Amino acid sequence: MVLPLVDELRQERRRLLDTLRSLTDEEFESGPTLCQGWAPRDVLAHVMGVDRPGMYVRCLLRIDTANARMVDHGRRMDREELMAAAVDWAERPSLTTRLAAGFLLGDLGVHHQDILRGLGRSREIPRAVTAAIFREGIIWSWPFGRKLLHHRVVPTTEGGRPIGRGSEVRGPTEALGMWLAGRHSVEPELEFAS
Repeated sequence: MVLPLVDELRQERRRLLDTLRSLTDEEFESGPTLCQGWAPRDVLAHVMGVDRPGMYVRCLLRIDTANARMVDHGRRMDREELMAAAVDWAERPSLTTRLAAGFLLGDLGVHHQDILRGLGRSREIPRAVTAAIFREGIIWSWPFGRKLLHHRVVPTTEGGRPIGRGSEVRGPTEALGMWLAGRHSVEPELEFAS
């Protein structure tokens, strides 16, 4: 049985690894990302840790605690060890990840953008990933200021449709998704109605 978006999830994982391979050691170890306090290696450790949902259960669903443990685990590995583990992770998503691929593709896409944008880089984002980033932003818009209660977001590129109520915010679908997910650094790319 082929689950929706599992192949796209694997492809996005491979694209993330290509991005990470392109980084210098300094960028990999301590480069800026949009995830406060996390270098690219930490973002990688986090997205790899999502394949082990038991960590969230052991941490009594305290997401920040579980994420910190994932990052700490990754920091105990050198770059070569972490990247070797990541190759296996990219090719063999866990069963829980395959079942939730539609949701986790958005999380992965956002975190890939966290790395690229933090380092001042960009890429051409596949449409399925752009749409997943937008969906992820919609999910996270509630804890990050309930944006969809106060704004109507209107994508100006493919991958999303207008949603929300209130004053209009227009912009590229990926940037809107990132903004909804709490990445305020993308605001210069958006148009806010007055």
